[in-house]
Amino acid sequence: MEACYSPQQSNVTSYGVTTVAIVTLEAFAGMWINAFIVCVLCLAWVKKKTLNSNEKILLLLGCSRFCCLCISWVNEFLLIIHPNYLYAHPILQLITSFTNFFNYSNLLVSACLCGFYCIKIANFRNRFFIYLKVKIDRMVPWLLLGSEILALAVGIIIYDLTETLPNTNCNFTCLSNFWEPSIRLDKRFFFSFFLTGFGYAASFMAVIFSAVFLLFSLWTHKCKMQKNSMKDLSMDAHIRAMKSILSFLVMYSINFVCLISTIIYNMEDENTMRLLISIYLCAFPGVHSLILIFSNPKLEKSLLKILSCVKCDFSVK
Repeated sequence: MEACYSPQQSNVTSYGVTTVAIVTLEAFAGMWINAFIVCVLCLAWVKKKTLNSNEKILLLLGCSRFCCLCISWVNEFLLIIHPNYLYAHPILQLITSFTNFFNYSNLLVSACLCGFYCIKIANFRNRFFIYLKVKIDRMVPWLLLGSEILALAVGIIIYDLTETLPNTNCNFTCLSNFWEPSIRLDKRFFFSFFLTGFGYAASFMAVIFSAVFLLFSLWTHKCKMQKNSMKDLSMDAHIRAMKSILSFLVMYSINFVCLISTIIYNMEDENTMRLLISIYLCAFPGVHSLILIFSNPKLEKSLLKILSCVKCDFSVK
């Protein structure tokens, strides 16, 4: 197995150990949270023999995020602890390809979830919107299939690109950021840059538009209830929903900025910005999935049941 070694030393610094330790805790916590979602939904699938559209999206999202966190942890661990292994063919190509596949799958399925919530919850009288509200349940499987096909296509393209890089006069210095000035830029290289950036931007815009439309609908409905002096639990629920959407918008916006930063900046440098970006990118899938658990009655009930059983076991001991 041929290897192309990094010019940097593979000595592990205290900074590197700290980064790996934090990322490991976040990654394994996130994997546990998403594995819980997958297990609960799979058990429900076995019992009911079917899943509704929301559960289908959550199931695929949980699988994508579990795999994304797993490959991200492997990437981070090898990059800092055993960097030389990354330059051995075909480890570099496989990790880069799988990283992009699961990352795209996570982003696209997240966008599908936001769009689904917007269409199901928002209340607009537009004919096209009403048509989508009626047909959305039939469209969900095709949207998920299209998302996975697109993510797979991106993964294959990235694998093909990294497969040809060793044959060029390049110094491949970073797995997370392979658009460095040391690489001889060609058409394939610019295409990969455009493809990655476009995928991040497209999923981000889908989430933004869905959230804004949903916020506008909830705000309009809340104003109508206030005008009619309907200060009840329904209005409180609307206010809580708007706060949740706003918090998710902030989280997703920061996540988007971090993803773009991994393209622009060298993510192998040991600095505070690199540490913060790595920490946030590993924390986001777990934190958002935890929010989704507490916003879903079935998942929340199962989680609280497990936690109560664990608490009882500890109290007995």
